[in-house]
Amino acid sequence: MHQPGYGLWGLALVNAAVFILFAFSFFKPETKGDWRSFGAFSAFLVALFAEMYGFPLTIYLFSGWLQSRYPNIDWFSHDAGHLLEMMFGWKVNPHWGPFHIASFILIGAGFWLISVGWNALHTAQRRHRLVTTGIYARVRHPQYDGFILIMLGFLLQWPTLLTIAMFPVLVVMYVRLARHEEVDAIAEFGQAYRDYMARVPAFLPGPGGAVSNRR
Repeated sequence: MHQPGYGLWGLALVNAAVFILFAFSFFKPETKGDWRSFGAFSAFLVALFAEMYGFPLTIYLFSGWLQSRYPNIDWFSHDAGHLLEMMFGWKVNPHWGPFHIASFILIGAGFWLISVGWNALHTAQRRHRLVTTGIYARVRHPQYDGFILIMLGFLLQWPTLLTIAMFPVLVVMYVRLARHEEVDAIAEFGQAYRDYMARVPAFLPGPGGAVSNRR
């Protein structure tokens, strides 16, 4: 069966490489934990673009249900990969649909958080200081927030079975990495970091946003 817009494995590779290198330029991993989180994020991107341009596995598996529920849509056209726009009846170019626009906002915010968080943290680490100002006055782990927002953005833009399954696993991994990093921070900064943990939430800013600090 001819599948317009798919089978473009070179394009899938190029897009994955571009976004991975772009994320690398923002995040600049140094520690083993950094590389682990960045590697998992890279795997998410590879899985995403493999379905976006290579083979639409999710659409293939659900093609019977989709075609019976939405008979007027060519589900193997490339635009139909924007599942949420299609299923909610967006009638024009899905790239200008509400979910696609929201995805760009989340992705942009994610990259901003990663960049701002890394720059502040790297400067503080070189001086062996605890960073508690700027974005770190709102949340303790803005870089992990950034990765999560980027993944959420891509899920809104092009949801697939594999990336949906990977998302909660990666979120749990980031939470665990954050907790391991905080053990090291407590060992280095002692009570100062404990006080910081008590007043600044881990991931979600605002009242009630703190993730439990219990080990």
